Amino acid sequence: MNNLRSVDLNLLVVLDALLAEQHLSRAAERLNMSQPAVSHALARLRRTLDDPLFTREGGRLQPTLRALELTVPLTEALSQIRTVLTPDQFDPTARHQFWIAASDYGTTLLLPKLMPRLRRIAPGIDLTVTQHSREAMIAAVVDGAIDLALGVFPSLPPQIQSHPLFQDSYACLLDPGSQPHPFRGLTQDLYWSAPHVLVAVHGEAATEIDLHLRHHRRARRIALILPHWSVAPRVIAGTDLILTAARSSLEAAADDLALLPPPFTLPPISFVAIHHRRRRADPALRWLLEQIRIDLPG
Repeated sequence: MNNLRSVDLNLLVVLDALLAEQHLSRAAERLNMSQPAVSHALARLRRTLDDPLFTREGGRLQPTLRALELTVPLTEALSQIRTVLTPDQFDPTARHQFWIAASDYGTTLLLPKLMPRLRRIAPGIDLTVTQHSREAMIAAVVDGAIDLALGVFPSLPPQIQSHPLFQDSYACLLDPGSQPHPFRGLTQDLYWSAPHVLVAVHGEAATEIDLHLRHHRRARRIALILPHWSVAPRVIAGTDLILTAARSSLEAAADDLALLPPPFTLPPISFVAIHHRRRRADPALRWLLEQIRIDLPG
């Protein structure tokens, strides 16, 4: 590669947009450039890196292996440059887009209070919230596809920084009238014999509950797997199903049902925010974390 002094670093911004959009005109729109200007920049990138970088497949630009190898280091490099050039203080009155990944459990707890305040004090802030599996959230943070992920992450790679937000506990939701009579409370015998509801994105079955039970050589029968926390409590009434989930996600549904502690000890639920360590000095991200913390569950 040429000496750094001879390289136009603006080309890296173009490459970043092309990798993200994989489409010439959309990359040009994202960069507020003309399509011929982006095409010219791509030609210069190809000469500089001695690689075609993209091949046309239909209407898309398919990255070459070399381009894919550059994706992560390019994202990290541009993030570091933006951190250097960004003021120490974030201006919440400016236009800014945040990308967040969270389950509906997390968004239900945080967004109803967070959004009214953001609209009041920072109307230029836009949030895009997506839902992925836990592994996909971590991968998106590592790749720079999202700014922040909110959830429960028992293990994280070293490049990820975690910020504790709050702790919750497990509770069990059931319909006493649909359990074997006479109902004498949630005993261990009833828990092991009953069918259960599992909340898991994309059908994953290795939740903290089941890993904990497996460690103690126990297992439960999963009769229903759902991807959404908000739907799960609604399927309990009129069935013998038991839902074991975060207490705060079940309290609103407990009026006509029984909300009981598990008949054995389960570890607490630690809800955290995670981002890449390269973003730890980012004033915009620090500001967003401060806003999230204001409305944490007590």
